Amino acid sequence: MRDASELHAVPQPTAEAKRRLATPVEYVRGVGPGRAELLQRLGIRTAMHLLFYFPRDYQDLSDERTIANLEEGRSQSVRGVVAEIGASSSGFGRSRVSVLIGDDTGHLRATWFNQPFMRDKFRPGQHLLFTAVPRLRGLMWEMSHPQVTFLADEEAPLDAKLLPVYGLTEGLSQYQMRRIVKSAVDEFSGGLEEAFPPALLEHYQLMPLVEAVRAIHAPTDRDQMQRARRRFVFQELFVLQLALSIRRSEQRALKAYELPATARIDARIRRLLPFELTASQHTAISEIAADMALDRPMNRLLQGDVGSGKTIVALYAMLTCVAHGKQAALMAPTEILVRQHADTLAKLLEASRVRWALLTGGVTRGEREQILADVAAGTIDVVIGTHAVVQEAVQFKQLGLVVVDEQHKFGVRQRSALRQGEVAPHYLVMTATPIPRTLSMTLFGDLDVSTLRMLPSGRQAVNTYLVEPDHEPRWWHFVRERLHEGRQAFVVAPLVDESENVSAPSVAAAFEQLTNGELHAFRLGVLHGRMSSAEKQRTMAEFRSGATQVLVSTSVIEVGIDVPNATVMTVVGADRFGLAQLHQLRGRVGRGSRAGYCGLLLGEVNDAARSRLQAFAASNDGFALAELDFELRGPGDLFGTQQHGLPPLRIANLQTDRETLEEARREAQLLVSDDPGLKHADHARLRQQMLGRYGKALELGDVG
Repeated sequence: MRDASELHAVPQPTAEAKRRLATPVEYVRGVGPGRAELLQRLGIRTAMHLLFYFPRDYQDLSDERTIANLEEGRSQSVRGVVAEIGASSSGFGRSRVSVLIGDDTGHLRATWFNQPFMRDKFRPGQHLLFTAVPRLRGLMWEMSHPQVTFLADEEAPLDAKLLPVYGLTEGLSQYQMRRIVKSAVDEFSGGLEEAFPPALLEHYQLMPLVEAVRAIHAPTDRDQMQRARRRFVFQELFVLQLALSIRRSEQRALKAYELPATARIDARIRRLLPFELTASQHTAISEIAADMALDRPMNRLLQGDVGSGKTIVALYAMLTCVAHGKQAALMAPTEILVRQHADTLAKLLEASRVRWALLTGGVTRGEREQILADVAAGTIDVVIGTHAVVQEAVQFKQLGLVVVDEQHKFGVRQRSALRQGEVAPHYLVMTATPIPRTLSMTLFGDLDVSTLRMLPSGRQAVNTYLVEPDHEPRWWHFVRERLHEGRQAFVVAPLVDESENVSAPSVAAAFEQLTNGELHAFRLGVLHGRMSSAEKQRTMAEFRSGATQVLVSTSVIEVGIDVPNATVMTVVGADRFGLAQLHQLRGRVGRGSRAGYCGLLLGEVNDAARSRLQAFAASNDGFALAELDFELRGPGDLFGTQQHGLPPLRIANLQTDRETLEEARREAQLLVSDDPGLKHADHARLRQQMLGRYGKALELGDVG
């Protein structure tokens, strides 16, 4: 933050103007009771909510042409009347919807892959405007997944050349939403209260709040839109970084057990390890040991590529903790992964006196009661489990370390759920999905980071192939050859069952087609997240033993599955997965002494998906793929369903706003350093925003 002498008074609206911002949305001009119910589905309840319901995109109509005058290589808009609607489907649930429109100069075909619901949006004779980059295929112009404006729904001519596009709900059109937001901006935006002092606005060249609200909803041109957007991106990221900085400072104020890795402890632990550590593992262990030796809690993220040896590093930390007479807990999101950790630790701890227990939803009531009693008495050193570990009934005698695997599958608050008493445990959270820097500054901004970049010797390379539809018989012949050699195989699909809403391959369809077709001579099993714990255990036991030769599964196998005899993986509907997730799946093969093979069945995919999958096939570097995935698909897709516990960003885009994020992070850290609790009167508005948005999610001190 700028020097205190630069904090000049900011002109503020009247109390009446501010009060009117809380006007129920029903009373905003153009809304009424019926539309108010629709708006509430979007989380819009007041006039203030409308002002900050930002456009999700803008439709640029500055280059509108007739079909005959289109050119390749740039985004253009074209108007036409629907002449023909078509839909088709192929194996494993793939589909294509096409719409032919025409004007006085010719025809254009628009195509959507794997979006069958688009078929119901169109009807013959409809007036449409498509916006996209056109391509000339033969004599026909085509657009893939164009932006659509239904001109019949627009009750006035499209005079503006940069139209805001809002997220909608059924019953609301873009035209209606634009009119409602415009009414709210005209009537209520003057009551907004500026949170930033003039010095900060000037230093970062930020548009003042009222001006920015008006410009973001009705920009005169793209430059003004970008300047308005920058104001809100900076503010959103700044408030988030304030929250993370304060959480970090509060964590550093807690007390923890001092657990140094003395020379004697280090030697005892290394004697248990059956192989040499990599240089990356040595570095990570040194960083973790330095943290655990302090009297404040370690909060560290350990990230590494598939097979880089994170579990061994975590084991070192847990054994250091146990050597000091304290307890450790290892928590993972799925029972499959928990049991994999248990198997690994059982082998490594055979020669030690460490007492450990497995605590999952699958243990019997009697076993659970005995484990809980032993944990409370301190006779169990290490507890391995799912979220069952964080339940209130689990009371540790002296918990010194918590290890959380696949951190992104847990909420932020679950990290600290095991904190008991006045002394906080050290925290080590792990992920096998390398984290792009921008994500590490947001989702994991309160953590220090250690990285494993080297793979242990002996890991086999995985050969990856893109399988075109006409080459699928050859691929399945290759799979059968490997099975006849005694190897095993995975087949992965994105869905459990067929879906009316999502056009994608399913486990059910793949299992039926393969058992009656290409793999009818082999024993197939099925695994997915809807199965009971007992069913999953039985299925995995049969696959590990070789009783099942092929496992048809969802992405539930992406972590925690280690079957060295499985050397072939087939992914159907590969375009439905992110690159980082595909890399995790690919990591399930090639884990033994033989090379692994991964085939991605392409089916009908668009050019963007094909290019993305080609990049995946060309690289085995998980860090490079994670960055590329982040650039192409965004943070939500990188981790699947977001469960990290932080509210979603409303306007900032972590792919494109990296520079603004860096600025906001630096400024927030300076401010928290200068005013740790944001108690200064000039920071009251920022403090209010921060606590309102992130206080509960991050358990900030005075959120109550």
